Amino acid sequence: MNSFVYDIPVKVYFGENQLGNLGKELAKYGKRVLLTYGGGSIKKIGLYDAVVEEVKNAGLELFELSGIEPNPRIDSVRKGAEICKKENIDVLLAVGGGSTLDATKFMAAGAFVDHDPWAFLSEWAPIAKALPIVTILTLSATGSEMDCGGVISNPETNDKIGRLAPPLLPKVSFLDPTVTYTVSPYQTACGSADMMSHIIEVYFNMNKDLYMLDCFMEGMMKTIIKYTPIAMKEPENYEARANLMWTSSWAINGFVNGGKQQEWTCHPIEHELSAYYDITHGLGLAIVTPRWMEYCLDETTVSKYVQFGVNVFGIDADLEPMEIAKKSIEMLSDFFFKTSGLKSTLTEIGIDETHFDIMSKKACENSVLMGFKPLNQQDIKKILQMCL
Repeated sequence: MNSFVYDIPVKVYFGENQLGNLGKELAKYGKRVLLTYGGGSIKKIGLYDAVVEEVKNAGLELFELSGIEPNPRIDSVRKGAEICKKENIDVLLAVGGGSTLDATKFMAAGAFVDHDPWAFLSEWAPIAKALPIVTILTLSATGSEMDCGGVISNPETNDKIGRLAPPLLPKVSFLDPTVTYTVSPYQTACGSADMMSHIIEVYFNMNKDLYMLDCFMEGMMKTIIKYTPIAMKEPENYEARANLMWTSSWAINGFVNGGKQQEWTCHPIEHELSAYYDITHGLGLAIVTPRWMEYCLDETTVSKYVQFGVNVFGIDADLEPMEIAKKSIEMLSDFFFKTSGLKSTLTEIGIDETHFDIMSKKACENSVLMGFKPLNQQDIKKILQMCL
C-alpha cells in the first residue's frame, strides 16, 4: 500500500438557491470578472440573467467570452487568455459543462505567460500560476468543477491533450442539480458514461490499496447505474440529478486514487477518437471501455472483474470467476447501450479504420500505456478494431 497526499481545497455550494453567494465569492478575488460559457443554453434556462444580476449587484465589472465548444478548442483558450491580459481580469467565472470549465482553466493560466497556451499541453510548459476560477456547473460529467485538470483539442494537429496542474483548481464551485433539469437524455447518458469511466480507470488496478476506497467506488458506480435511467426518464427528478452531480465531482477529484499508481488507458484511447472525429467524449468512452475490459481480461486480472461483478452488479459469487468476469462486462455494456441507449459501435457513428494506426501510436505516445494491463500500439489498435 502506497502513501499519498490528498489536497482538494475547493469550496462547494451544493443545492438549490445558492447563487446568492456568487457575488461575495467573486468579490474576494477582485472587481473585474470574465464570464465564460458555451453555445447559449444558459440563456435559455435563465441562468445567464441570474448570474449577470448577481455579479452586477456585487458591484463587479463583467466581461464575456461565449461560444466555447464541446471538446474545447485551443482557439477559445487563446481568446480568453488575451481578454484576461487586455482587460486586467481578476477572476474567471465559468458557467457550463466540462468543456467550458476546462477551457477556462487554461485561459486562467494563459493570462500569466507570453507564449501560446497550447505549449502548456504540447510542450508541457510550466503552469506556475493562474487567475482564480469560480465555476457554475450545468452538466454532470467531467468533474472539472472539483479537480485541477482539463483537456483541450487542437483541430489543426488532430491532438486532444489533457493535463493536471494545481493552479488550475477552482476556488469555488456552485452545484445546483436543478440547473441540469434541461440536460437531454443523450447528454445525461454520455455524462454518466464519463463518470463511470473515471471510476473504472482507478478501480481496475491490481495494486493493493485501501478497502474503503474500493467500497466507495463501488457505491458511486451503483449510484450512476441506479440514477441515470431515472434522470433520463424524469429529467426534473431532484434526487436523481443531485446524486449524479455529486458523484461527478467525487469520481475524479483525487479522493478515490488513494495510493494507487497507474496510467489511465480508456481516456487516452478515446481522446484520439474525439480529436479526429469530434465525437461526444462520454459516448466514445462507452464504446471503448467494455472492449478494453474484454481485452485486458485474463487469469492474472480476473479477480478484479469478479469483485466488480459481484459488488456492483450483484452477480452470484458462487459462479466460476471467468464466468462472473464475462458477465460483468456484459452487464456494463447493457447499461451503456440498452439502458442508456448509446450507440454501441464506432461503425454506427461513422468511424472506420482509416486513422487507427496513427491514433494508436499517439494514444500510447509511441511507447506503452502502463495501465491496468500494459498496452502498446498494436494492443490499442486491436481494441479500436473491437469497437467497430
